[in-house]
Amino acid sequence: MSDWMINLIEQSGYLGVAFLMFLETVFPPIPSEIIMSIAGVKAAQGALSLPWVIAAGTAGAMLGNYFWYLAARVIGIDRFKPLIDRYGRWLTMDWNEIQRAEKLFGQYGFAFVFFGRMLPTLRSLISIPAGLLHMRLSTFVVWSTLGTAGWTALLAVFGWAVGNNVDQIDDFIGPVSTAVIILIVATYLWRVIFWRPKA
Repeated sequence: MSDWMINLIEQSGYLGVAFLMFLETVFPPIPSEIIMSIAGVKAAQGALSLPWVIAAGTAGAMLGNYFWYLAARVIGIDRFKPLIDRYGRWLTMDWNEIQRAEKLFGQYGFAFVFFGRMLPTLRSLISIPAGLLHMRLSTFVVWSTLGTAGWTALLAVFGWAVGNNVDQIDDFIGPVSTAVIILIVATYLWRVIFWRPKA
């Protein structure tokens, strides 16, 4: 667990929580699991309020979510067509799959965004397809906020329940996050090996 995160939260309170969650969304290697759990511990110790911890974490993460959504929307999916045509093998997708994904996002994008906010790594990246595929901003904001609030609340409550037993955070959350990341990488490698462009 990084001491600098603990120090920043202790010194900056809710602003520190929001800032760290913004960084976590923009730079996924910074773990929200640790940030919000530490903030929850501080709430259990009486230094912070649990509802405000959840609100600050959600606000910071949503700022980062909107940053990626806006950047992807400005770029637009059409600019990726040459890359997809050339590197489709390593992206494990072709243009036909992009068009199908666009239709799926139009129908079920809210579910992808909502549940995507609760998965390590994908949590930060789900804003990009939402922006590229021009998901309606109001839909993106509502379902992103709900998913993000649910995730930050879960982590903060976990930290609050742990209380002073801070070492349990790494012991529990670390292996779970690692397992999910391994599953994502394994899925990607499986697609690289067996993917074939559709006729």
